[in-house]
Amino acid sequence: MDMFASLLVAAARIVNLAIQLYIYVVIARAIVSWVSPDPYNPIVRFLYNLTDPVLNRIRRVLPLQFGGLDLSPLALIFGLYLVMTLLNTLIHRIAFGM
Repeated sequence: MDMFASLLVAAARIVNLAIQLYIYVVIARAIVSWVSPDPYNPIVRFLYNLTDPVLNRIRRVLPLQFGGLDLSPLALIFGLYLVMTLLNTLIHRIAFGM
């Protein structure tokens, strides 16, 4: 494996790690939303600031609320896994196809 292929594989791992960390943030936000969190808590504000821009876009495109249950975090997690899988496949094909 040459240097460029190694760099692509390393970049793919970094992107995977970033996506996995964001998935954990989305899960933490969903769990926090089940209880009545203090909106002034710095952790709650951090979670909401990281996830609200993406979740609000999903809510505008796909209204996924059923009986008070918001399923937009689930749609975001599925989308992130899809992106992660597609990027991995593409980068590995490029890296090992050389």
